[in-house]
Amino acid sequence: MVMSWVWVGILCISVLCGVALGNGSALGAAVAQGAQAGVTLAVSIAGSICLWSGVGKLMERSGMTGFLSKLLSPLLFRIFPTTKKDSLAGSYLSANICANILGLGNAATPMGIQAAKRLADPNRPGLATDELCRLIVLNTASIQLIPANVAAVRASLGAAAPFDILPAVWITSICSAALGLTAAWGLGAIFRHD
Repeated sequence: MVMSWVWVGILCISVLCGVALGNGSALGAAVAQGAQAGVTLAVSIAGSICLWSGVGKLMERSGMTGFLSKLLSPLLFRIFPTTKKDSLAGSYLSANICANILGLGNAATPMGIQAAKRLADPNRPGLATDELCRLIVLNTASIQLIPANVAAVRASLGAAAPFDILPAVWITSICSAALGLTAAWGLGAIFRHD
């Protein structure tokens, strides 16, 4: 809620400054051009999102996500001990992680929400568990092997080789996930709830 007021304030100040400096017509043209560019970008990446979301559904129906869930289970057991007792949470988590690995943040969101519901403590509503915090960190860091959405945006903006960012994406996403999980574990140990 607070951020909404911050953004509205920034917008109002920008409009007032543009009008006060005599740039009202340029501001109006920029707003119209920005809106048009936003729609063009949304339409251009929609095809990529549909393609990779379809690939995700095919992986689910073919049993590949189940295989990946078994493959990821040793790692998931260490990061999310709840998955030892709750196989459904494990399948949601593995599907979420696989979608993030493919760079499909939009497709990962529904599975992440379901996993978050399974990881929440029903006895303490409104209080994030350590596992839930680690899930949020992993989703924010989003280790990506194939950054499909970013590549689609780069292609729509005219990049000759939209996937030439792969090494940088791999290094930064792995480093951010490792540092984030380390911080989550460390802070979880410091601020342990009884």
